[in-house]
Amino acid sequence: MDKFNPGAIGDELAEAWARQHVSNACKRLEDFSSQRTYEVLPRLQKVLQSFALERVGNHHFPSLTGYGHGDQGREVVDRVFARVLGAERAAVRMQFVSGTHAITSALFGVLRPGDRLLSVTGAPYDTLEEVIGIRGSGQGSLMDFGIEYQELSLTNKGNIDFAALGKALEAPTRMVFIQRSCGYSWRKSLSIKLIGEICRLTHWKQPDCVCFVDNCYGELVEEKEPPEVGADLIAGSLIKNLGGTIVPTGGYVAGSADLVEKSCCRLTSPGIGSEGGIGFDLNRLVLQGLFLAPQMVAEALIGADLVSAVFDALGFPVNPSPGEMRTDLIQAVRLGDPQALKLVCKAFQECSPIGSYLDPVPSEMPGYESDLVMAGGTFIDGSTSEFSADAPLRPPYNLYVQGGTHRAHVKISLQRALVALVKEGFVDLQ
Repeated sequence: MDKFNPGAIGDELAEAWARQHVSNACKRLEDFSSQRTYEVLPRLQKVLQSFALERVGNHHFPSLTGYGHGDQGREVVDRVFARVLGAERAAVRMQFVSGTHAITSALFGVLRPGDRLLSVTGAPYDTLEEVIGIRGSGQGSLMDFGIEYQELSLTNKGNIDFAALGKALEAPTRMVFIQRSCGYSWRKSLSIKLIGEICRLTHWKQPDCVCFVDNCYGELVEEKEPPEVGADLIAGSLIKNLGGTIVPTGGYVAGSADLVEKSCCRLTSPGIGSEGGIGFDLNRLVLQGLFLAPQMVAEALIGADLVSAVFDALGFPVNPSPGEMRTDLIQAVRLGDPQALKLVCKAFQECSPIGSYLDPVPSEMPGYESDLVMAGGTFIDGSTSEFSADAPLRPPYNLYVQGGTHRAHVKISLQRALVALVKEGFVDLQ
């Protein structure tokens, strides 16, 4: 978006306009926000039922030490998460340092030299490029170990190309990889219904092919989870949706029991698998975070709706559009200018509870190809369930906003960002 000459716009005028603009967006979204709030009820009922069926008590909070063999707390956490995720089995581990780590353990746990991995959602998220071997070499990627990789492009409208998928599955394929979230691409995130259609076609063509879903950002957004519609294995992070913004680290894998165990054998070692690893006395936080997660996810969705409506009304392309069905927490905004990108991130950082004094400067980030600008003054470092935003500093300069523990924080941050854009001439009040 081209800049205009802001002239002598005063702070009071800019701030009053920003408050009114955000308020107008909130009014337009009242029905959607009410629906998001209502949807907490069935999600929470599912969580509560899982706690009740597994008879969770205070005695499950402490962890063992050392190897962790027979840790009752760890085992009950696994069973509760399996129920919530609709899976045969789950493994929730503090030893997973990120969602990428959990996904990597699943990939290396299941795939063997000579196997074929097929991505049906186009190019994977940046941090998986070096895991697969698309970028970087000699670090022990899947391709270094002789695993064949192929990816299917999305259609011109950003949809799954089912014709191409059917044709690709004529060749022996060990795993179909499905990235639920849009990542750093300008496409729609996948719905549970669409994931189910991918799984049905895959299993019809090749019954033994594993349908694996990167479930990051999508948990508890819809009524069902991928294992309930045919996914064989999923993985994700606890500093995203399911951690409820209070779990300090960790990730999970869930799905068929044998595939979960294979993933755990990669995390620990063959012969140990899921039987090792302590919870560092964090079981209470993990369970409490899961209890809080339905409410936190709903607030994040309401915040994402608001971000979409605010920028859409100003003429910026947004994805998803205001009021559109959501299948994850991410809201993309095409700002079209690196300076506008940095201005918005700086404003969001200034409204953060932690590190508000910091200036988000674009820099290198392990696992990413481009420099990133990130606004994330969060209590849990890197938590994307708390309000944060980041973007690769490359054209067309898309901002990706996620999380938010309560909508008021998103409103305050948006107002600050709008004032900054007005003062620098990216938004015209005339």
